[in-house]
Parts: sequence; structure tokens; C-alpha cells
Amino acid sequence: MPKQTQPRFHPRLLTLVAMSASLILAGCGSKKEPESEPLVTVQAVRVERAEIQQQVTAEAVLYPLHEAIIVPKISAPVQKFYVERGDHVRAGELLAVLENSDLAGAAASAKGAYEQAQANYESVSAANLPQQITQAKGNLESAKAAFAAAQKLYDNSKRLYQQGALAGKQLDQARVGLAQARAQLEAATQQLEKLQSVGMKAQLQAAKGQLAAAKGAYENAAAQLSYSEIRSPIDGVVTDRPLFPGEMAATGTPLMTVMNLSQVVARAHVPASEADLVKVGNTAEISAPGQEKPVAGKVTVVSPALDPNSTTVQVWVQASNPGSQLKPGAPVTVTVVVKKVPDALVIPRSALQSDSDSGPYVMVIDSASVAHQTKVETGIEQDGKIQITKGLKEGDLIVGQGAYGLPDSTKVNYQALHG
Repeated sequence: MPKQTQPRFHPRLLTLVAMSASLILAGCGSKKEPESEPLVTVQAVRVERAEIQQQVTAEAVLYPLHEAIIVPKISAPVQKFYVERGDHVRAGELLAVLENSDLAGAAASAKGAYEQAQANYESVSAANLPQQITQAKGNLESAKAAFAAAQKLYDNSKRLYQQGALAGKQLDQARVGLAQARAQLEAATQQLEKLQSVGMKAQLQAAKGQLAAAKGAYENAAAQLSYSEIRSPIDGVVTDRPLFPGEMAATGTPLMTVMNLSQVVARAHVPASEADLVKVGNTAEISAPGQEKPVAGKVTVVSPALDPNSTTVQVWVQASNPGSQLKPGAPVTVTVVVKKVPDALVIPRSALQSDSDSGPYVMVIDSASVAHQTKVETGIEQDGKIQITKGLKEGDLIVGQGAYGLPDSTKVNYQALHG
């Protein structure tokens, strides 16, 4: 058999093949450099301890501590006013006087009748019945004698007048004297009969009844007279005076309004769910438009019943009002402190996130600048701060801003967040 010959290759071709193979092998054996992990820039804050308060806030309207709408008890023209709007007055101070000349006359007359009845009662209560009867008999005898003399004088005067020896004027005088003597005789007769027929006890009772009636009439007249003097029932400031001197003051129509503005009461309507937290004695603040600082106050009233129209509870906050800067009728805002934690763990409200499955959480930054999702439990919230009751400790570094949508275990580049 003929001998087979091996194929022969050109040296240059062999070199190119070797180079190509080495390049292919080199490409297959190389590894891609890993990409650098991206950094998320956030702002971080430390968990700290601070006092935090639970507050209930509501809109309110200011009222004076005390208000007296003075309505006259009688109808009469105003004689004189002693105060103007804005004047400070004291309880019992005279503010105005109504026309009272007729009332003054009636009071004087009633006083005289009362004093007379009082004297008669004292006389009856101190007298002795036998002595009174003896005296009455003597008075009767004197009256009889006087009547007889007057009758005789009248008869003689009448005869002389008929004879033309006496003037008519003298006859008239005799007739008057006779009439007076007859009246005295009748009075003396009645007095004696009364003493003889009525006992001392009955006389005393009658005198006592007359005294009581006279006293009642006098007190009523004096009260009517006093109604013409308008006095302030409270300390305060005159805030309204609609009439002028000479105008008619009518019963049932306000004559003047006096308010005690040394303190004010803000009346707020609080939802029932929040009103359950409010207690009498809670500290509070009243903020009014135009006032730089709120005024400190205290809860004085928490209504025990719901308002049927608004289903809210009325809460009163009372506060001092130096300088009368707070004006009744002004709209204000009341803030009531219902709970206070003096040493709470707090974080900014912006640091708290929430998940529909796991609930509230924050992103805690570890020493390697990696943010980890950490579940927490919360408490009181106030002024952008929120209390953490479980899940964190003081000094923990957390994402204060920029945590929204941040995945767990994300490496972050943080900057300190203050406040």
C-alpha cells in the first residue's frame, strides 16, 4: 500500500490560529467587575427624651365671668344717670335714678301710718283695762257736760237770732260748737262701750293686726321707692346703656348692662370622643386673634350631657383677663392639656411610616449606614413630635426625612436633622 502523507500547514497560518485560540480562551475566562451599590441620601435624627402632652383643641366664644343685665322693676322716666359706658363700678353703687316724687310721697304717708299704729299698739299693750274704763267714763261725763253746754248755747243763740238780737255769724259758731260737742260725746260713748264689751286680749290683738298691716304697707311703699334707685349688683364695667335722661325706663326692658371682665370664660363645643378625656381642673390655654401669646386658663365646667343639636359636649375654660384685653363675644381657640408625659421617647412625626400589614415603623440606621425597617408602637402626638412607647431606645439613629418608600436594608448617606 502506498504510504499516507500528513498534511502540512504553513507556519504563519499556524501562528494566526494559535493567537486566535488564545484570544478566545482569554475571553471565556474573564469576569465582569461588580457595579458599586447606590447610596440614598436621607436626613437622620436621634431618638431623644422630652416632655410631651396630649391636647384637645377646639374653637370657642368668650363670655364674661359675670354679667348683669339690669332691668327696672317700675316704669318711670330716667331722672339722672351717674355712669357712662366703660365706667368701672362696684357692687351696690348707684347707677341711675328714676322719677320718684309720687313714690316718695306714698312712702312718707305709709311711714306715718305705721308709726301711729306702732304707738297705738304700745299704748294698748302697756295699758290696764280698769284704768282705761275709769278714764273712759270720765271722758264720757265731760263730753256730756260739754254737749249740754253747747246745746244750751245754741238754743239761746237761736232764740236771740230769731228776735234779731244776735248776728247770724254767732249762730253759726254756736251750731259748729254743738256739732263738735256731739261728735266728742259719740266718740266717748263708743270708747266706753268698746272697753266694756271687748276684753284686753282682743284689743291687743286688734292693735297688733293694725300694726302689721301698717308695717306691710310701709315696707311696700319703701320698696317701690327703692326701685327708683338703680344699683349695680356686681363689680364690673358698664358695657351698655341704651337710654338717656328723660327717656322712659320700662319694666322688662334692659336699662343697663354690667360685665365683670377681670376674668373670662371660653365656651367650646368638643366632640364626645375627645370630651371624655377632659376633666375639670385640666390646664388650658386661650388663643385669641391679635394676641401674641395665649392666656393660661383652667377647665371649670364639662357638661354632663351632649348638645342634642351638635352631639358635642360644652367645655368651659376660665382665665384671668388683666387689662380686659380679651373681649366677650370674640372667637378664640382653646387648647386643653389632658395628659402629660414628662420623660417620653420622642421622634419627629415625619420619621414615622406606616405599612398596611405590619403597621407603624421607622428606619433605624446601623453603624454601617444601612437603614433597617423597625416596627414601633406610638403614644401621644404634639407639635410635630410623637411618643414612641415600644421599639426604640434613646440615642437610636433613625431616618428623619426621606424614609418614604425606602426599602429595608438600604445603604444610606445621611445628614443630621435638627429640631
